[in-house]
Amino acid sequence: MSREVLLTGFGVRTAFGTGADPLREGVFDGRPAFAPITRFDTGPYRTGVAATGGGAAPLREVLAEVAGAAAGMAGLRTDAEAAVLVGTAGDFTGLTRFWRGMDAPGSAGPGPSTGATGAAGAASERSVPEEAASVGSVSPGSVSPGAVSVGPAPRGTPRAEAAPVETVPAWQAEALADALGLRGPRLAFTNACVASATAVAHACALIASGRADIAVCAGAYLVEEENLAKFGSGFALSGDGMMRPFCADRGGLLLGDGAAAVVLESAEGARRRGARALGALTGWGAASDAHHIARPHPEGAGLVAAARRALRRAGGPRIDYVNAHGTATTYNDPAETRGLRTLFGADADRVPVSSTKSTTGHLLEASGVVELVITLLALRDGVLPPTAGFTAPDPVCDLDYVPNRPHKADLRRALTVNAAFGGANTALILERA
Repeated sequence: MSREVLLTGFGVRTAFGTGADPLREGVFDGRPAFAPITRFDTGPYRTGVAATGGGAAPLREVLAEVAGAAAGMAGLRTDAEAAVLVGTAGDFTGLTRFWRGMDAPGSAGPGPSTGATGAAGAASERSVPEEAASVGSVSPGSVSPGAVSVGPAPRGTPRAEAAPVETVPAWQAEALADALGLRGPRLAFTNACVASATAVAHACALIASGRADIAVCAGAYLVEEENLAKFGSGFALSGDGMMRPFCADRGGLLLGDGAAAVVLESAEGARRRGARALGALTGWGAASDAHHIARPHPEGAGLVAAARRALRRAGGPRIDYVNAHGTATTYNDPAETRGLRTLFGADADRVPVSSTKSTTGHLLEASGVVELVITLLALRDGVLPPTAGFTAPDPVCDLDYVPNRPHKADLRRALTVNAAFGGANTALILERA
């Protein structure tokens, strides 16, 4: 018999600040956080605007901050047998420094990084074996945040001695588990913009099947040069400093800082611990339409498949709100609209849909778990977060997008969906406790 999965704690950080109240004052008020980027020189790039929270701390520290808040809210002991699942691409700032260290002839590169603090930095001063680095698997305590050996450079090419281990996604999960003192299995998910939502779905499956009692699921992305350059070169970024999802004059996405963590556990385990349920994860699903390396299926086929799986698990079609993927890009918004119309049928005009990326920016690997926290707040506060910056409606995007202003509503069950390059899609259904 499948066990009920409860959400008992969360921590969140965005460009608005740390915790729930900054989200209420920013996201739920429909106030975008976009501003000029100051943490690096944006001169070489097409867009110099993002939703950033000032200076960027190391990714491991941001993950530890939000996960520590989630564990504290849930009353989780530091020695608990809890799984740790992280959605991350690794720390791109370290990767950028590494490659820049190769630019100067004769450069030996940046050398080892300064290392983690606290429990995550207590490991020995050894490098990750090349075979471990290649598969993204690092044993707990086997590696310091120093150097990862890389393959031989082409003849005559100056090379750095080592890339910082923070760039290895699996290390982020290991470091987070060690920082929290948790003793369960550690997993890192790297499937782009559905990474942290996939972590949540996988944790739900572990708990529902009895393979785990409790899990900490986290994801983080901090705006850096690597992805700003990539999205800019693909003409995916908005040129006027605003995101306008589902609008006729939408011009693309903007990136944003984001990190969040949630504690999930079985209902039985929560009762034993005396933990308070904030919500219940009643449905989850994932699917791939494999339509195109970057574009979604034009009818939203992957979204529909993932959401139908989530609805089957949840035991019913009733949804009171959808937190959409909503990237304000040419192909995504119409495809998502068509997919939601297929999913809800005659009820599609009844269900409010909004894109909170219009305020936070696109959080890449962190999107799923941050938007899950936003959806939780919507359910608990009884408020629909708006799609900010909404201007002229697009005839092919014809749902209720909660334009510009929040609305009070009696929300009991919500769906949050995410999509990623390669046709990956996730759907999570959250119910009010």
